[in-house]
Amino acid sequence: MRTVGILVVVVLGCGLVWAQAPSVGAKVPTVVIVVKDPSGSVVAGAHVRVAPVAENAPKKMETDAKGELRLQLAAGRHGLSVEMGGFASYWSYVDVEETDEERIIPVKLQIGQMGGPVEVEPMGSAGTAQAQPREAVLMLSVIPFPEKFRVKAEELKGMARKTVTVHNAHANADETYEGVELADLLTKYGAPMGKELRGGALGYYLVATGADGYKAVFSLAEVDPSFHPGDVLVVDTINGKALDARTGPLRLVATEDKRPARGVRNLVSLEVKGE
Repeated sequence: MRTVGILVVVVLGCGLVWAQAPSVGAKVPTVVIVVKDPSGSVVAGAHVRVAPVAENAPKKMETDAKGELRLQLAAGRHGLSVEMGGFASYWSYVDVEETDEERIIPVKLQIGQMGGPVEVEPMGSAGTAQAQPREAVLMLSVIPFPEKFRVKAEELKGMARKTVTVHNAHANADETYEGVELADLLTKYGAPMGKELRGGALGYYLVATGADGYKAVFSLAEVDPSFHPGDVLVVDTINGKALDARTGPLRLVATEDKRPARGVRNLVSLEVKGE
């Protein structure tokens, strides 16, 4: 029976700027993740996850026979997770700079032992992320990464956008929202979506929290288009205008819900959790 390993957080560097999509003409550095065991022997077949995800990532995010995995990572900070049967799960952070030279990222796995994760982002007294809703900053966390990513309005504006029209039973009127598919946002930050959503990941769930502490829960399959026909969006406009102070600047909208109770207003936090 596989034991749950001690999860060790190693912070590389002190910058707090998370990686963003590279601008036109920007260098996309190549990093080589080299995984070894306590004896120094290479570990082949180790499963690697990074958040935000790598550019042109291989279909299999696993180390090769040399214990290596080459990735193109945009400049900025990335979460790094490495898992292999019999070893403790590895968490770390990688600060990447624009350069033409390959950078080696050594990972030393430890034999699995009992333990748990470390919380590094402080939470508010009501359990909500410490973010000002009017600044359109969304705190996003995805297991196994302990850090909470700060997703700003300009990042959402730069992602693929989608428009949906839903009927508001309270106002007895149709409303048109524009925003980002939640599945795209979760995929960008390392959640197991699409073909990765299988096995134990099917037990994962998402908790959406508003500025007033209101919470709504979705199974991860409910927000994955390959499982569910409806749309779940993080929206910032309604009928072509920015959301007002009562509902925005960000709101979660689920088009297939017969009741709009999970349409979280003043959205400030998204957390992907699991057993």
